[in-house]
Amino acid sequence: MEQTQIGTGPAGGTETQIDVALAARGYPVVIGENLIADAGPRLKALLPGARFAVVSDANVATLHLTPLKTSLEAEGVFLGSAVVAPGEASKSFPVLARLSETLLELGVERGDCVIAFGGGVVGDLAGFAASILRRGVRVVQMPTTLLAQVDSAIGGKTGIDTKQGKNLIGTFHQPSLVLSDISVLSTLSDREFRAGYAEVAKYGLLGDAPFFAWLERSWPDIFAGDMSKRRHAVETSARAKAKIVMEDEFEISGTRALLNLGHTFGHALEAFAGYSDRLLHGEAISIGMRQAFTYSVERGLCSVGDADRAEAHFQSVGLPTGIAAIPGDKPTPGEILRLMAQDKKVKGGKMVLVLARGIGDAFVENDVSMDQLTDFLQRECARK
Repeated sequence: MEQTQIGTGPAGGTETQIDVALAARGYPVVIGENLIADAGPRLKALLPGARFAVVSDANVATLHLTPLKTSLEAEGVFLGSAVVAPGEASKSFPVLARLSETLLELGVERGDCVIAFGGGVVGDLAGFAASILRRGVRVVQMPTTLLAQVDSAIGGKTGIDTKQGKNLIGTFHQPSLVLSDISVLSTLSDREFRAGYAEVAKYGLLGDAPFFAWLERSWPDIFAGDMSKRRHAVETSARAKAKIVMEDEFEISGTRALLNLGHTFGHALEAFAGYSDRLLHGEAISIGMRQAFTYSVERGLCSVGDADRAEAHFQSVGLPTGIAAIPGDKPTPGEILRLMAQDKKVKGGKMVLVLARGIGDAFVENDVSMDQLTDFLQRECARK
């Protein structure tokens, strides 16, 4: 069972620690403010003898790399840094190859560690590189976006995208530590923060109705920069993610698949949009979650009131809820269905969807009717 501890960090501020108990692969998720500048002593104590190579994107490097580098250099454990281009397009074979060679050129050895310092793209890419470099070196996740702090940095999933779909090439590679500095969330653009918030709302929708109700009341303060509420949102989400990961680390029993509420629909839309700024991950997931609730209503599983409530919340915070909101050309039902068929959850050629009986009550449907799904997508593509 995961344990939560609240204590005082090296800089004197309070921290929350959520332990992801996975036997020898377990690790803490530490959440607090102003953690980057004091990362060096913490990491040196965590992994004695290791040196650290930092992977970030150009935006994060400009804003936050200097204090992290200074802290690591002060401890004599900084190997160097590698910087990739921002955006989902960096999750590709060519970028993975260049990054792996750069890390080798920096001198990363089996006993050293890669720091994934950025959002979900950097976390997935750097984590994957660490998992295959010298047949596996350690990784520390230092997420700098809301989406990464509440979701992608926790759980050990790494990977890259291909033209066939999102995250279809990757590994499970648990980090040695997740260090989430919520202070950096204030440097996110409004759009990036909003997209990350979609993953926060997901935890309420899939299994925590009281949390969703709290978000309905509190989201204006969260968006306005209320640090106590931001921290509560991150901690609650991280705790929920950790609990599910501990129950189903490798997504075998099906419990972990609940985290993909809206993702089968959303990932298809992301692939159609070319993994570009045209449609951010959280925006695609917002559309996908609304679609999952609407499809659940059509199947007689969920009340119209709950589906309307979920959609209204996404609209209130400024997230898209329909295909019509995607800029430029729109996908056809056939295109969406083809991309959905590449989803990792497809089993024996059958589509698997995470659906909902109501807010806070998601479940995995393993035998989706393709005829019903095709009819639904036709209505979705015509929806204004």
